[in-house]
Amino acid sequence: MESHKNTLRGILTVIIIALSSYGTFAQSQTAANIQAGSSYEKADRELNLVYKQILIDYAKQPLFIKKFKIAQRLWVQLRNAELGAKFPETGSYGSAQPMCKSGYLEQLTRERTKFLRVWLTGIQEGDVCSGSVKTK
Repeated sequence: MESHKNTLRGILTVIIIALSSYGTFAQSQTAANIQAGSSYEKADRELNLVYKQILIDYAKQPLFIKKFKIAQRLWVQLRNAELGAKFPETGSYGSAQPMCKSGYLEQLTRERTKFLRVWLTGIQEGDVCSGSVKTK
């Protein structure tokens, strides 16, 4: 009888440890998901600041502004399509999916921000292919 009680205590101890570990994992995954979402939001705010500054700096070029806005809207569509292609089945990638999606969105957004910054920093004078980008 005593060995049966010890066995049950052992089983209960294992179950309690397993459940408490699961809770810790779930909390840490949730925290990772939240952190990734925050990182993406920060990257998106940075992109929007660069975008708005370009609109200000190039305000005297209405044709550029018109085409630039079209290009940015199309990029957002492309970004969303790429995200859909990378993670086509929502909910099929486990509890880390929000983290992974946010990380991918952050990567694409930071790449776009770097690309757009060229309009703010300019291209070396003498580049015959600078197009609408200002020269230094």
